[in-house]
Amino acid sequence: MMQDIFPHHFDNHYDSLKKPDKNSRILYFSDENLLLCPGIDPFPRQEELPAGKVTYLFTMDSTAYFLANENPSHIPAGALYFPVKKLRFHSRLVQKDIFIAWTALQIVRWMRDNQFCGSCGEKTIPSPLERALLCPHCGRTIYPRLNPAIIAGVTWNDKLLLTRYADHHISFYALIAGFTEIGETLEGTVRREVKEETGLSVKNIRYYKSQPWASASDILAGFFCEVDGNPHITRDPAELSEAFWAEKKDIILQPDDYSLTNEMMRVFKEGQI
Repeated sequence: MMQDIFPHHFDNHYDSLKKPDKNSRILYFSDENLLLCPGIDPFPRQEELPAGKVTYLFTMDSTAYFLANENPSHIPAGALYFPVKKLRFHSRLVQKDIFIAWTALQIVRWMRDNQFCGSCGEKTIPSPLERALLCPHCGRTIYPRLNPAIIAGVTWNDKLLLTRYADHHISFYALIAGFTEIGETLEGTVRREVKEETGLSVKNIRYYKSQPWASASDILAGFFCEVDGNPHITRDPAELSEAFWAEKKDIILQPDDYSLTNEMMRVFKEGQI
């Protein structure tokens, strides 16, 4: 999955006093497009991208990554902007690079969306003690927010329920997924989302694995479950363009192995669950 970057080590310990050194990398976003350099390492060094004020993000192995808070005075030769959401399909980037970019974008969105206090409207400032934004007027502390969501691998008679989203820009197959709502358990989310999108009732809900998914600031929890009763599918056309039972030999996996959805499809296909 996206976060499985071993032997690399990701350290998101916050350090407000950390400063860039000659080995640090500077990430610069224009909206949700990231500036990438040609060559082996796609992220520019401090000397290549003089950006003035920066914010420490995290460290990968021994390399610290910073966010450029100001427009750089110049950009490296050959550098181009690329949409972060499409980086998983970028032929030159390795998995570690994509994880870095997606995680940085999650922090950038949080900072962008909380420039002002939601309680009193005052401009927020960074906390010197932790990864948080502070309101100097009313004292509110704003932490990065994660949105809990589920992935449901629904099974029946040694078949897996495959779906395709109603969004026609996404061509590959997936599993039932959805956000957890207020007052709802993760298992309750599985029951509700499966029922809403396919009309199926489920039982024997079993936790499989979790995954951070930065594009929507999610923390995904994967579950396998079994149909309870009638296996007839009643598809919600607003959510899904397809929903059907697939035998293991007929399961077509996604084009990469970055998502929890694809891993769950693969382990079922290979008979590992």
